[in-house]
Amino acid sequence: MYFCHLHYSSESEHMIRAVVRLFCLLLLPSASLFAQPKYEFRGVWVATVNNIDWPQANANDPEKQKADYISLLEMHQKNGMNAMIVQVRPAADAFYPSQYEPWSQWLTGVQGQPPSPYYDPLEFMIKETHKRGMEFHAWLNPYRAVHNTGGSSIAPNHITRIHPEWFLTYGDKKYFDPGNKEAQKFVVNIVRDIVKRYDVDAIHMDDYFYPYRIPGKEFPDAGSYARSGTKLNKDDWRRSNVDSIIVALHAAIRQEKKLCRFGISPFGVWRNKSQDPEGSDSQAGQTNYDDLYADVLLWLKKGWIDYITPQLYREIGDDKMAYEKLLDWWSRHSYGKHIYIGHGIYRGVSKETKGWANPIQLPDQIKLLRRYPNVQGSIYFSSKSFEKNPQGWNDSLQNTYYKYPALLPPMRWIDNEKPWPPIVQRTITNDSVIQLTVRPDPRNRVEIKYYVVYQYAADSHSETFGNSPKYISKLVPMPGGFELKEVLSSQHFSYRYVITAVGRNNNESDLSETAILVQPGGKWEFYTP
Repeated sequence: MYFCHLHYSSESEHMIRAVVRLFCLLLLPSASLFAQPKYEFRGVWVATVNNIDWPQANANDPEKQKADYISLLEMHQKNGMNAMIVQVRPAADAFYPSQYEPWSQWLTGVQGQPPSPYYDPLEFMIKETHKRGMEFHAWLNPYRAVHNTGGSSIAPNHITRIHPEWFLTYGDKKYFDPGNKEAQKFVVNIVRDIVKRYDVDAIHMDDYFYPYRIPGKEFPDAGSYARSGTKLNKDDWRRSNVDSIIVALHAAIRQEKKLCRFGISPFGVWRNKSQDPEGSDSQAGQTNYDDLYADVLLWLKKGWIDYITPQLYREIGDDKMAYEKLLDWWSRHSYGKHIYIGHGIYRGVSKETKGWANPIQLPDQIKLLRRYPNVQGSIYFSSKSFEKNPQGWNDSLQNTYYKYPALLPPMRWIDNEKPWPPIVQRTITNDSVIQLTVRPDPRNRVEIKYYVVYQYAADSHSETFGNSPKYISKLVPMPGGFELKEVLSSQHFSYRYVITAVGRNNNESDLSETAILVQPGGKWEFYTP
């Protein structure tokens, strides 16, 4: 055990305390540093705007797009990821057939032009993602309507042409006016349509509500504010506009599918401590509350969102927005909901700061977040960065930090019902091949997402292996059941198989009632755990 006791008397007392605290955390024994939780969210953002991650620019052939997406999935699955957060509505357009919005220009090159030969990219991506036991979160930009007023392709049926009065131009972009109630309803209908028609695990929105401030330019919503007749000051009115759409989105998602979640990825700072005693020890030039008018803490307190992914893209020890300080602050403001930390892995590709050029930057960030029980995982920006294996981080994830698979953390406030344990039938052939036939229990009222196959030493206690991912042999995303064949061989130890079922809300069943004990020399017997 390590203890750190120091006394301070200088003006830099606070900074010294933070550094010492970080040092103490990182000084913990290596076993705890590398310990992997059984439940951990591991996601990747796939940005489609400007063809950042997928599809490739000018790669309009559907077969090429499909092959590239599968390659992304396989890369991320190899790295240990279990969720994809894919941008399906970057600018009031769609990566799926929509009655409300035209096909995206970043899919076919021309907004409104369908893929040829025709296919539904969203349906395809969900199917391929789920086949690998990974979640699919549909990422939408709520209010961005035209990405570049001077160069974006705009279809005749784009909503900016049908209802120009709903939109405001700020800089080189057009935005829905958040104070326009009809515009809000339109966005809510978009989300309702996706949740109703597609098997998405979550709806995900990023930090663009009111846009980031452009120096010297005020967002041009004075007319909307005057027409509202509100008694609120303009800042509070703007926040109430964003609050109202969050409430409406939450209600629409739950009405369509109870188990579909709602997540927000805000800028990393809610408010600076200089602005609010409850704020973080940071010096952000703009904040969620004061500049983007997103009171994300209120949304967590009220239960309007299920998870939050603060974008903590700065490095450990940053002088204005230090990763470790913001991590600690967010962990104390979860209000019982999930926190997945947003990592700026793209900074390791460009090496734009000294901290991100250091190979231990990302590993140290993962070690730190695992010290906080209120933090359930990570999301990385963005997918393309992993193609370059910056600082060897793919290798670090595969061989150390994500070496074992992780189950997705359940959200028990949504639903806490576990599936029944799977029914396992056992046979052996030629005295050398064990075959397990796994089927869902017909009493299930819970939709199965995948099965977990555990393999562990015969003398292990169930409470030990059940809490560690290193005993997970495989995850099998075949809800209807599957067959598992294992060839027996001479072993120097005895081991057992146990199988569980995981439901749609990621609640895991109890252990299967029957399993197999394999003894040294290939002898075997069935047993009841």
